[in-house]
Amino acid sequence: MKKSVLTRYRVMAYVTAVMLLILCACMVAKYGFGTGADVTFAVSQAHGVLFMIYLVFAFDLGSKAKWSFGKLLWVLVSGTIPLAAFFVERRIRAEVEPLFAEAQPARA
Repeated sequence: MKKSVLTRYRVMAYVTAVMLLILCACMVAKYGFGTGADVTFAVSQAHGVLFMIYLVFAFDLGSKAKWSFGKLLWVLVSGTIPLAAFFVERRIRAEVEPLFAEAQPARA
């Protein structure tokens, strides 16, 4: 497995998590204060597209790391829970990085 697979996942996990927080703030502004409907629409559309990319990259990492279905599902769903992706990304990185050390050939 290439390290770029983990890097892509990490970037999209952070981007998705930040966009979800921005979307939550926009929803509060829209429904709580009656302002920012256009901004909320634009942020929701951007978040939707970025979330789909996150799903593809998370699935790619999970299939290459040979995760169980339950673990893969948890990682995929974590992108829908505000702040969860930050914690899940850290845990996944700590778990997957040792796989790169095992894959490196020994140098003489």
